[in-house]
Order: sequence, then structure tokens, then C-alpha cells
Amino acid sequence: MLDTSLRAFQKTVDVNIRGYFFMSVKGGQLMCENGGGSLINVASLNGVSPGIFQGIYSVTKAAEINMCAQLGIRINALLPGLTDTKFASALVKSEAIMSTALQQIPLKRVVDPSEMAGAVLYLASDASSYTTGFSMNVDGGFLS
Repeated sequence: MLDTSLRAFQKTVDVNIRGYFFMSVKGGQLMCENGGGSLINVASLNGVSPGIFQGIYSVTKAAEINMCAQLGIRINALLPGLTDTKFASALVKSEAIMSTALQQIPLKRVVDPSEMAGAVLYLASDASSYTTGFSMNVDGGFLS
């Protein structure tokens, strides 16, 4: 973080805090008009356990986890671990990073985005009607 430029900091904050916040506000307004609902923020396990060389990213993910619920709207967070996405491709394609990362993941692999569907389905459904402020780990056991 010591050599982070203001531009890099601002871009990460704009996407991961401002973006989530204002989308949550707009979604919340629509949900209030319709009697409530469920917002699910896709945060990261880095919001709980900061990632090496990912300081600003980790700070913004902690902010997403800590958005609170009110007015009949539930807000929960999904905490994926290292995920095989375009965004994380630099991490997933690095042998040095992967050898270290996989040592810390009990399931010894990265998660495919499709594997988060069940967690999202639960958080969005009436099955979680009394669940709010919850962070659901989908991280291969990293945080256990």
C-alpha cells in the first residue's frame, strides 16, 4: 500500500465502495416500494483476511461486508475465495502465487464462479428470510 497512487486508490474505491453503495441505495429504494427484499454483495474473503499485495482491495471489500440492513431489506455478503475469473487471471495464471495460495486452501483448488450459485440462491430466497448481516464463505475452507 505504501506505493499506491491516488489514481489506483480512487479507482478501487469508486468500483468497490461507491459502486456497491449507490447500487444498494437504488436497489433498496425499489425494494422499499415493493415491501422489502434481499441485497447480496459479492465481497471477498480479503475483507476478513487481507490479501498480500491487495491492501486497498481488501479495505474496500471490508466496507462491502459491513453494509447494514433496514426497512425490511436484508443485506448479506458472499465471500468467495480465489476465483477463476478474468479479473483474477493474473493471480490464477501465476505458478508462484498458485503454489502459495493452494497451500492455504484446504480443498486445494480455486473456485469456479458457477459454484457460488447455491449460496446466492439461499441468500436471495425466503429460506434466508431471517438472515441479514451474514457473510457466507465460499472459499474452499480458507477462513476455517
